[in-house]
Amino acid sequence: MVYVDDGSADATLSIARSLPADAIDVQVVSLSRNFGKEAALMAGLDHARLGAVMFMDGDGQHPPALVEQLVGHWIDDGYDVVYTAKAHRDNETFLRRLAVHGFYALINWGARQKIPEDAGDFRLLSPRAVTALRQLPERNRFFKGLASWIGFRQIRVDYEPSPRAHGVTTFNAARLLGLSIEGLTSFSVAPLRFASLLGVVLAGIAFLFGLSILWEVFTTGKQVPGYPSLVVGLMTIGGVQLIMIGIVGEYIGKILSELKARPIYFVAEHSEKHFEADKADDAAKRTAAE
Repeated sequence: MVYVDDGSADATLSIARSLPADAIDVQVVSLSRNFGKEAALMAGLDHARLGAVMFMDGDGQHPPALVEQLVGHWIDDGYDVVYTAKAHRDNETFLRRLAVHGFYALINWGARQKIPEDAGDFRLLSPRAVTALRQLPERNRFFKGLASWIGFRQIRVDYEPSPRAHGVTTFNAARLLGLSIEGLTSFSVAPLRFASLLGVVLAGIAFLFGLSILWEVFTTGKQVPGYPSLVVGLMTIGGVQLIMIGIVGEYIGKILSELKARPIYFVAEHSEKHFEADKADDAAKRTAAE
């Protein structure tokens, strides 16, 4: 069992340190600061040992009762990636559901390998899927996309999220938007394609508008008053150009980040507790004798 503390400011680390190695070895990996969800997932993957790996959030919303089913799909059915997804989003607002659907529609637009909609980080990876993910060299990672991209046999398991065990989520609308932009620019070129398509559409509209002006001049002989339409057109095109520059800038930033080749995370503390089977057997015998 590997617990990853992503630079938390509460008592998470001290509680993790006190967890016993009850029938299983326990590792506690504390990162030097908050590096983000994707870096924490990578830290867990790097420190995991012996075969398959399963990711679960620490907020208690991923039901442990599903673990046996996920393992069964791997061992009995031969699946390499067993991922979970929310069975429904009825308790979420319409705008949030629309934003989620739009995100997956955009990131899958033109992609050869689609990311399943509503797929979560709660998933099981077989040993060869783990090996494949570890071979990917990029530092800007989007695990949902990469786990889909590596291929192998995959299966979806729907589940009902449990209530949070404690506290409230820190993923507000701004952080979710930032995470979505990170995922899009790290995994997909769809925003660049969308910007190119938008440029073609605007150029086509401008061409048709120019033809309509020429038609009116040659057929009626009237000069078309152009100041309002000219100002609106220039502002529209200028705004679109700034958006496109911003999109290109995001990708340039990703390229710069990859070229710097900085580590994905730093470990401030790593502790390990080993389960001692002999002592456990002795304790069980004493309990039985009593």
